[in-house]
Amino acid sequence: MQDISRVAVIDIGKTNAKVVLFDLATSSEVAARTVPNRVLDTAPYPHFDTEALWTFILSALKELHAERGFEAISITAHGATIVVLDGKGELALPVLDYEHAGPDDLAAEYDAVRPPFAETGSARLPGGLNVGAQLFWQKRRFADLFDRVETIIAYPQYWAFRLTGVLANEITSIACHTDLWAPWKNDYSTLTDAMGWRRKMPPMRKADEVLGTLRPGVAAATGLPADMPVYCGLHDSNASLLPHLWASEPPFAVVSTGTWVVMLAPGARPVSLDEHRDTLVNVSALGQPVPSARFMGGRAFQLLAPAGDVDILPADRKRVLQEPVFFLPSLPEGSGPFPHRHGGWSCEEGSLSPGARLLAVSYYLALMTATSLDLIGAEGDIVVEGPFAANPSYLDMRGAATGRPVRLSAGATGTSLGTAGLVLRDKHDIAPRTRLWTADADAALAAYAAAWKATVAA
Repeated sequence: MQDISRVAVIDIGKTNAKVVLFDLATSSEVAARTVPNRVLDTAPYPHFDTEALWTFILSALKELHAERGFEAISITAHGATIVVLDGKGELALPVLDYEHAGPDDLAAEYDAVRPPFAETGSARLPGGLNVGAQLFWQKRRFADLFDRVETIIAYPQYWAFRLTGVLANEITSIACHTDLWAPWKNDYSTLTDAMGWRRKMPPMRKADEVLGTLRPGVAAATGLPADMPVYCGLHDSNASLLPHLWASEPPFAVVSTGTWVVMLAPGARPVSLDEHRDTLVNVSALGQPVPSARFMGGRAFQLLAPAGDVDILPADRKRVLQEPVFFLPSLPEGSGPFPHRHGGWSCEEGSLSPGARLLAVSYYLALMTATSLDLIGAEGDIVVEGPFAANPSYLDMRGAATGRPVRLSAGATGTSLGTAGLVLRDKHDIAPRTRLWTADADAALAAYAAAWKATVAA
């Protein structure tokens, strides 16, 4: 038996932040609080509203503990985000929104010093998507403020520091297309040393380590016990992967869907990753390099299908498959397997019914996923987690495009499952529940997939 039965999972996503109460006995989320993750478009650059998030976190922890109780806190957060602290532990600079194009102003200078893909497995990405580019830009553009930086800390561990006062870093965030880590050496990259950043990095800790207990002020503000353990935590996509690593032998692939669609393929067949097509190497919480790929699928869905889940009529399906109606890569531009292509419809956009639009967008996202999985050599079952797991059109096309079994995570999201499971001594106690997605063999879907691929190739 485990001493901890319920865990408060702090989950800072790019679009929304939430605190989830996770029941380990049932492997389920039993309560949650959610708030939009706001970006403040004010000087010195667009940045995350960390103080609003902190207020939300304290309030949610207080409410959930009063209502149901929990015995531990674990943390996950989106990648491409770094925090710089001064000697007092305060922000030396605001936490940059990685979508801000500011770092691109110094792209040529940064490219001259960043390590090669062969060292880091980190593709060159626009804006602040490479953490090294963020730090390089801040160091050049805000030299006086950057001179005050004493600590460079990953985003999940920043929130752990706010709770406990303990400074730490953790491998999954530090190795997530940052340019700061050399996964095959299991050490910081040559860039980190050349810039003098290694000495500012706090000790590396494992995701499932207890960093400490609550600061007195936090305990007082939330009503939580002062000895509440806070776990180190990890990057959100790696949190989704982790339960599958605990439970299964590779090869398999996990597709974590949200603002980003992130694909991780343990046990992939050997392929040469193409750094220009948003393939990369992540490092799992177990310390293993994992071939990965990503594209901004959730953001594309918001932009292309703003009406959301509408009815798809037989006439919609007939038109999309027979005409056929395609959305072609890419939206948004700058990431994914076709980063330099400007997305567009194969027909007059205004002629599309809401149902036809939703269907074609779902197929587009499935085919982008299939393309990325092929680029990283993914093999075995494909597990889908997050919002797209509830989209049958996406799932049908995924199966048709890859010819491989598609499984859906049942119950809790993989992110919550992996983050909460860090507290268990025996991780096998929290194996993920999945179910096979069954769809009739459909020659029309296979033909559509082939036609889309041929059109893109042309």
